[in-house]
Amino acid sequence: MDCVAGLAEVPDGLREAATALGLSRWQRLRLVELPLALPTVLTGIRIATSIAIGTATIAAFIGAGGYGERIVTGLALNDSELLLAGAIPAALLALASEGLFEVIDRSLGRWRRAGRSAL
Repeated sequence: MDCVAGLAEVPDGLREAATALGLSRWQRLRLVELPLALPTVLTGIRIATSIAIGTATIAAFIGAGGYGERIVTGLALNDSELLLAGAIPAALLALASEGLFEVIDRSLGRWRRAGRSAL
């Protein structure tokens, strides 16, 4: 879905310019549209990852297990140590995924800037 949204953001003028330069549909997609849509696509994947981590954590409320099971049991028993044993790893996983996407975003930013300076 995010890929579609990212591709929809590409201005029609740029598509027409790529076609005017003689690029085929696949070349236009690979060389023009996907590089312009990449930030939106990456943001969508980043959000989906955060949602998946959060959903996996609260899935224990329906008996699905995982770190959320410790959180639910800690809440039921009023045991903050057990609660933190589930919450801290889940939070660290969410922070690690955000850190990974930040590194990817910065490296793509450098790549985009390097591509512009070569022109």
